[in-house]
Amino acid sequence: MWMILEQNQSWVSEFILLGFSRDPTTNSILFIVFLLVYLCSVMGNGLIIMLICLDTQLHTPMYFFLCILALLDMGYVTTTMPQMLVHLLAHSQTISFAGCWLQMFVFGALGITEGTFFVVMAYDRYVAICYPLHYTVILNWGLCIRLAAGSWVCGFLSALLHTFFTMSLQYCGPNKVNHYFCDGPSVRSLACVDTHLIVLVDQILTILMGLTPISLIVASYVHIAKAILKIKSTQSRYKAFSTCASHLTVVTFFYGPASYIYMRPNSNYSLEQDKKISLFYNAFTALLNPMVYSLRNKDIKRAFLKVTGHRRMGC
Repeated sequence: MWMILEQNQSWVSEFILLGFSRDPTTNSILFIVFLLVYLCSVMGNGLIIMLICLDTQLHTPMYFFLCILALLDMGYVTTTMPQMLVHLLAHSQTISFAGCWLQMFVFGALGITEGTFFVVMAYDRYVAICYPLHYTVILNWGLCIRLAAGSWVCGFLSALLHTFFTMSLQYCGPNKVNHYFCDGPSVRSLACVDTHLIVLVDQILTILMGLTPISLIVASYVHIAKAILKIKSTQSRYKAFSTCASHLTVVTFFYGPASYIYMRPNSNYSLEQDKKISLFYNAFTALLNPMVYSLRNKDIKRAFLKVTGHRRMGC
C-alpha cells in the first residue's frame, strides 16, 4: 500500500490546511476558545474513565461501554484539535502527505467505531429494560468484550478502505485543503483525476455504514418504548426512560451533523459550511458527552464524591 501511495504523491508531498481565518487576532481568539474546549473535553472524559476504573460499583456492562465511549471521544478530539491549535498560531499550516493519510485514517477509524459502538450501547439499554432479570446473564463480560472489539475492528477496517480510496488518487496541485484537518471530501476535491466512480463507491459505503447503525438503534428503541409503555408505575416508567435519555442525546449530537456532511449527495457539498459543522460532532460532542452522562447520572456523582473523599451518608 505504501508503494502505491508513494507513486501517487509524486507531485504533492504536503498539504496546506487553510483552517478558519487568516487574521492573526481572530486566530488568537479561536486558539483560546478551542484550547478550553479541548482541555475540558479531555479532562471530562478522562474523569469518567478514572471514576469507572476506581469505583468497583461501576464495574457493570453499562459503565464498561461508557468508559470505552469516553476513550473514543478522547482519541477522536485529540486526532484533530492539537494540530489545529498549533496551526492557529503558527505561520505554516502544512501537513505531510503521510501525516494527512494517518490523520484521515485515525479520525475515520475512531469516528466509525464510535458510530458502531452506539449500537452496542443501545443493545445494552434494550437488554436492561426488556430483560432486567437476565441482564448480567445475557451481557456477560465475554460478550461485552466481543461487542467492543467487534466495533473497533469494524471501524478500523472501514476507515482503511475509505482512506485508501482517497489517498490512492493522484494529487498534482493545488494542495490547499479548505478544512482544519485532512477530511476525506475536502482532500479528495483536490485530486487531478476523475473521482466520480470513487466518490460514488465511497458514498455508498458511507451510507451503508451510517444507515445500518441508525436502523439498529431505532429498532432497539422501538422495543424499549413498547416495554416502557407496559410498565404500570409512572415512577418506574420515568426511571426506565431516563436511563435511555443520555444515550439518545449523545447519539443525536453525533449522528445529526455527521449524517448531514457525509450522507448527502455529492452535488450538495459546501466545504466552507462542512468545515464549521464538523466542529460540532468532532470537538463539541466530546465536550458535551461527559456533561450529559454526569449531570443525569447519580452513580457517577456518587463515585465522584467517593473518590474525592466527600461522600456523605445517604449518597
